[in-house]
Amino acid sequence: KGVLRAVRNVNEVIRPALLGKDASNQFLIDKILLELDGTPNKSRIGANAILGVSVSAAKATANQLGIPLYRYLGGVRAGMLPVPFMNVINGGVHAGNDLKVQEFMIVPAAFKTFKEALFAGVQVYMDLRNLLRSKYGRASTNVGDEGGFAPPMSRTREALDVLLEAISIAGYEGEVFLALDCAANEFYDKERGKYIIDGVERNSGELIDFYKDLISVYPIVSIEDPFHEGDWESLAEFTREMGKRIQIVGDDFFVSNPEFLRKGIELGAANALLLKVNQIGTLTEALEAADLAMKSGYSVMVSHRSGETTDSFIADLAVALNSGQIKTGAPARGERVAKYNRLLEIEEELGPTARFPSLLRGI
Repeated sequence: KGVLRAVRNVNEVIRPALLGKDASNQFLIDKILLELDGTPNKSRIGANAILGVSVSAAKATANQLGIPLYRYLGGVRAGMLPVPFMNVINGGVHAGNDLKVQEFMIVPAAFKTFKEALFAGVQVYMDLRNLLRSKYGRASTNVGDEGGFAPPMSRTREALDVLLEAISIAGYEGEVFLALDCAANEFYDKERGKYIIDGVERNSGELIDFYKDLISVYPIVSIEDPFHEGDWESLAEFTREMGKRIQIVGDDFFVSNPEFLRKGIELGAANALLLKVNQIGTLTEALEAADLAMKSGYSVMVSHRSGETTDSFIADLAVALNSGQIKTGAPARGERVAKYNRLLEIEEELGPTARFPSLLRGI
């Protein structure tokens, strides 16, 4: 997709309205942007144009003040580096194989610094590549949009087993864990009212049992979108049963929207928010969504998008929020690596004051 429309909207619609305004007044800048668009889903100007300007105002102010962006956004308390959730095996709509789970992630969580965690993740990723080549041939290590591999697999456990093998080869058993983005919308059959995964039709209760079996066998610490986006009841039930053991993340359920997040909070559905800033549109709205989640006892995972750029803003945002988690793909492809490089820079800047959350919920 091109960005010519977004650029035109910035130059012709947004620019005249913002000329002369104070860039440090983030609330005002974002309020003007939302009023210019005037639609609930930002369909007139578009979230890409709106977010680009919103973030640019914050960057300009941070530069003018001579402080890092994370410090400007998060204040003096900003200093926690995030655990990286690295998408290393792709399935679902992200791949051409028969895996139904969309993302299989490695989570280097039991480390003292972000640098150590990233090194471990890179090592597992490289050993996984070599392992897949030996098992499935060179074509299995072609990378997708997010840097993950798409080997010719069809069963969930097959992918999890090869990840455990790669972790073992790298020497990080007990230090690198697993996470899933199920994206269950993609394997839910609306006509039958069933989830079809690993060649078996399952109702919601049977799918819960399927996940519980996986959690009992594999070191899974987080599951994202385990049910289709309308199945709030099952999400709440799964959270009641497993929410104290693992992190249950809402992406398609919440779409970074405070209104849907409030519904989840009221129902006790999920215990973490996936925060995609370009999904909600402005920096102010993103910060409000994160604040609502954290005040309600939900974790926040700052996330990239499949179609990314080399802009590293979300790295600063994760540190500013002290969210402790970031999802920004495998340690491959420039637009993914840019975020990891920025986080390394931030950790170095912070020096001995940098913090790293070595343990996650349920580990």
